[in-house]
This record gives sequence, structure tokens and C-alpha cells, in this order.
Amino acid sequence: MSRFKSQLASPTSTKLASLVLAPILALCGCSAIQVKLGMKVYVAQLPIATMQASLPKDPGIAPGEKSPLVVTFTQPDGRAWMTEGAGKGKILWSDIAITTSVVSAGKKGVLSLPRDPRLSDGKTGHVIVTVPSHPDLRAELDIPLRYNYKFVSNFSGSSGSSGINGSDGTAGASGSTGSMDPDQPSAGGNGSDGTNGSDGQDGGAGGDASSVDIRVTLRSAPHPLLQAVVFAPGHKQRFYLVDPQGGSLTVTADGGPGGSGGKGGRGGRGGSGGIGTPNGSSGLDGTDGRNGFDGSQGRGGHITVTYDPQVKPFLNLIRLSNRGGPPPQFNEEPVTPLW
Repeated sequence: MSRFKSQLASPTSTKLASLVLAPILALCGCSAIQVKLGMKVYVAQLPIATMQASLPKDPGIAPGEKSPLVVTFTQPDGRAWMTEGAGKGKILWSDIAITTSVVSAGKKGVLSLPRDPRLSDGKTGHVIVTVPSHPDLRAELDIPLRYNYKFVSNFSGSSGSSGINGSDGTAGASGSTGSMDPDQPSAGGNGSDGTNGSDGQDGGAGGDASSVDIRVTLRSAPHPLLQAVVFAPGHKQRFYLVDPQGGSLTVTADGGPGGSGGKGGRGGRGGSGGIGTPNGSSGLDGTDGRNGFDGSQGRGGHITVTYDPQVKPFLNLIRLSNRGGPPPQFNEEPVTPLW
């Protein structure tokens, strides 16, 4: 019995248990147990000398986008600890306080910027990181806002519904058994025919796209930016600020794709003939049902682009797609600043 207990408490068994429990605990978010197993660390239990915040991916955030924040803690002996998530470390975000301006921060340290550029135009995001358990620690970071991003504004029609598959036919019954006695022979019964499979249902038609109006003007400056507003019936206006140096705006108003047709059901097998003298005939197999036809594509929306004459050299940055619709219309006329 003592040997059995020592095996349960061995480092190998504890490590194995950690490996088995790790994915489960990561999903359930049991921080206390994760700390117990050494998967996470409370920053309050560490001697920390310095703290630094950084964006490990993009140098900034575009409207409507997100970027993870990473905080690095360094002990007096030089050992570094990283936050969980993008930092792939053990420090819990729940131990950290984040104060933001312009941008916002989620519970796991992911920063986001509102989709509407009017809320961030001309501003710089800012983040202040503090640690309640270490009031002497403080890290600040400016978050550059960038507009050299490939923005997409989608007003395409909805996809058609898929057709329902046909049901399979039922198999025929086997024929009754006759007699093979040479003195009293009797024929085996015939198997019955299998029933036909039913046809698959046709797919539904794709939805029609909205008509779309786009207005674009240029904000002249040492570093010019395109201001754009996109609106369609039943949708809120969408504003965009596009940096011609790497940015673009794609507007789609494609007709929705038709739904796929359902598969025809398989015909049932004919029943086998019964054994006898002579044997009974097998039943005929049922025919397979017809596959449903795919639904038709919806109609593309009509796109109208009204642009200021100064925008003409940058029109290639306004990319349009309206499959199944009429050619887009372009109107050149003065467009005043949009905000």
C-alpha cells in the first residue's frame, strides 16, 4: 500500500496529470488551479523591478481592428515574465489594470479601435498599465493609429438556402422459401421491388444586393488622406479614412450565391427471390431520385461613386465588385469634407 501511495505522489504522475488537465483548465479558466499546477503565476508573489508594455504585432491599429498588448515584467535578477495570451507567458491579465484613451482594452489585454474614424481622426491612442499589487510599477505606451489598411465594406446579398436531400427508397421484401424436396417441389416466392428514392429539393435563390452610394473626397495635407462615406438602404452610413500609401477601400454588392440542390435519395434494393424449385425472381431495384438544381444567383446592387476631382489620381484605390449587377457609375463633382 505504501508503495502504491508513493507512485501516486511521484513527480512523473503529477506532470502527467498536468498535461492531461492543461487543455481542460485553459478552457474553463480556473486561474487558481492553473496557478497551483504552475501554468500561471500571480504577479503579487514575484519581486518585480521593472515593467514594460508593447505591441508585438502591428505598429498601430486601424479603425475596426484589434491588436494584442504584451506586458513584460523583469525581476531584480534579470528574469523576465510575460503576460498570458499574445505574450505566451504565465502572468494573469486579471492581476493588471489598464487605463486607455481613444482605444479600448479587453479583459485579456487586446486593444481595439472604433470602426468609425471620426472618433479617432487626428488623435493618438494611449495606454497606462498599473499593477495593484505593486503600486510603484507603471508603464505607458502611445498607440499609433494607422489608415494604410485594406478596408472592406460588404453589402452583398445573402446566400440561398440549401435544398433538402431526398429520402432513400425502402428495400423490397425477400420472397418466401419454397420446397426443394424432389417428391414435393414448390417454387420460391418472388422478391418485391425496392421503392424509388425521392428527388432532392432545389436550392433557394440567392438574395439581391443593396444599391450602394459612395462619396469620396481628398483631405489635402503633407500626407493626404481619402475621406469616404458609404451608404445603402437599410444600413447605417459607414465612414472610412484611407491612407493612399498602402490603403484601399473595397466595396462589394454582389448578388448572393444560390443554395446548393439537395441530393436525390437512393433507390431501394429489390428483395431477393425465395429458394425453391425453381427459385423465385428477385425484385427490381428502385430508381435513384434526381438531384436538386442549385438556386440562381441574386442580382448585384447598383453602385454609384461620386468623387471630388482631386480624388481622380487615387480612384484605383476604390475597388468595386457587384457580380450580377449593372456596371458601376462614376460621377466627378466637388465633394466637401465629410467631417
